Amino acid sequence: MDRWAAPVDPFDPPGVTWQRVSPRLATSQRVTGTIWAAPVFVVLLVLAVLLTWWIAIGAAVVAALWAWGWWLTGRQVPAWGYAERDDDLLVRHGLLFRSLVVVPYGRLQYVDVQAGPVDRRFGLAKVQLHTASPDSDAAIPGLPPEEAARLRDRLAARGRARLAGL
Repeated sequence: MDRWAAPVDPFDPPGVTWQRVSPRLATSQRVTGTIWAAPVFVVLLVLAVLLTWWIAIGAAVVAALWAWGWWLTGRQVPAWGYAERDDDLLVRHGLLFRSLVVVPYGRLQYVDVQAGPVDRRFGLAKVQLHTASPDSDAAIPGLPPEEAARLRDRLAARGRARLAGL
């Protein structure tokens, strides 16, 4: 091995065209974070007014965590990607802690599509892949419902075709 050769990136295999998730996923996750953080923040502020100002420190911590989550979500969403290859599906995500999951079509047990109320409001769905091993399950959030349904049907068909050959 040439020690001066360019390093190989294990999270970006050559010849793979990545599909991105919808940028609306960031908005959906931010709204969900706000739905959880706002009531806690308000309760802590009311308690700080009624009891002692020290409780306001908790409200400040909640606000700081919410702001950090808002920023982090905007950075994490573009890192999501998936690619369909002939024999498997690749799913990658993460910036600091990166992950690449390779799911062979023949190992798929079932594929489902999920969408909570906030995701539905933003026209998003999540495709969840299930295999025999819980460690190899993968999910692709932030897909438009039409793409999620297309991917579900395509993966299920490819899984049946590969399973028939086993």
